[in-house]
Amino acid sequence: MESLKNWMQDAANILFDDSKNDLRSLPRSVRLQILLVLSFVWTTVFSLYIFSYTTFAFGWAGLYIAHIGLIFAVYMTFKQFHKAERKSNSVFETKNFDPFKIMVIVFVVVFIFVFSKGIEVLTNTNSYSIPYDGPAKSVFEKWLPFSKVK
Repeated sequence: MESLKNWMQDAANILFDDSKNDLRSLPRSVRLQILLVLSFVWTTVFSLYIFSYTTFAFGWAGLYIAHIGLIFAVYMTFKQFHKAERKSNSVFETKNFDPFKIMVIVFVVVFIFVFSKGIEVLTNTNSYSIPYDGPAKSVFEKWLPFSKVK
């Protein structure tokens, strides 16, 4: 179990630890931009593979927001744990409830809501109560009024 914990820490440090990341020579804002672009690319690829045309936009948006939220949540979690190692004062002892910490909690709640909506889109097979049996007319019957041959 200890080796799994170490493996997970090493895997997370590859992305979020400034001293171990392969992109450590780049500025932090550029590294964050690279992570966001990668999440955009992987969200688009996954959405094109999984979603149908009707659910693509909502599924893609939910996944992209979830990716961005996950990146920020993991990044902020690691930063808070590293900061807590340096100074080990509890928020409840110091009464230091700053707005940023409150916004992080609100963001996590919103992130969970958006992620659950994305899962709901994935698990719903049909959003209509009446089953769809196909179009009433064929393609030929639809174009027949516009053609010269009747």
